[in-house]
Amino acid sequence: MKHLHSGKVRDLYETPEGLLLMVASDRMSAFDYVLETPIPDKGAILTQLSLWWFEQLADVVPNHIAGPGPDARSMLCRPLRMVPVECVARGYLAGGGLAEYRSDGAVSGVPLPEGLEDGSRLPEPIFTPSTKAPVGEHDEPISYEQVVKQVGEETAEELRRITLAVYTRGAEIARERGIILADTKIELGWDSDGVLTVGDELLTPDSSRFWPADGWTPGRAQPSFDKQFVRNWLMSPESGWDKSSGNPPPPLPDKVVEQTRQRYLEAYERITGRSFNG
Repeated sequence: MKHLHSGKVRDLYETPEGLLLMVASDRMSAFDYVLETPIPDKGAILTQLSLWWFEQLADVVPNHIAGPGPDARSMLCRPLRMVPVECVARGYLAGGGLAEYRSDGAVSGVPLPEGLEDGSRLPEPIFTPSTKAPVGEHDEPISYEQVVKQVGEETAEELRRITLAVYTRGAEIARERGIILADTKIELGWDSDGVLTVGDELLTPDSSRFWPADGWTPGRAQPSFDKQFVRNWLMSPESGWDKSSGNPPPPLPDKVVEQTRQRYLEAYERITGRSFNG
């Protein structure tokens, strides 16, 4: 097979038949860095969870899956012409959205009510797109109007509709399992027939914030099943890392690696109802 691309987490190959083999590594990214410490089984967990979600949401949006890959961390996909926009939906306020709100009372140009805090539920889910930055650079929030300028009004409307539909269905399914889907990012592209199709991964702890519903308390950072745990450690005094220094983050200690793996594993098993076999 021909190697086409390596991203922060995934490696992409072209098969002799013209399909793509997408392989999820155990690499972990945070703050636009690829960390030197891998998380065991992360790639397989992400792939198997994505495959489960693609199946659950097949009636909401077409997906790029062409078949299983040769192992648990890979999947065969149809090639897509990717939309140059990161499609993000938020139902709760956290992360970059919280920082934007605190700065100007809006997220990606969408005004929000006063008085919201870390972890607040929004009046309704909102579409908060961002730029699609190269590896090592940061995605920047953009307004819906900027998306219209970039891809046209018809495509922008479809991107918003699909993203919010994916979030809404995903949040319903997660809630049934005692999990809050706070936000999610999806990748969309056109297939060979010009149909907008979801690709890459779907509703995983790498692309979404998952919170245990019984621990949700607005006004503080929420306990999570995603890589926020790694971000929190990197920003703690224990790590000794200064985010503004320009230096890469330090290696993760064994306890952080194992606890992160357990969070990914619990997300997979609680959401799918399946045991993870690797």
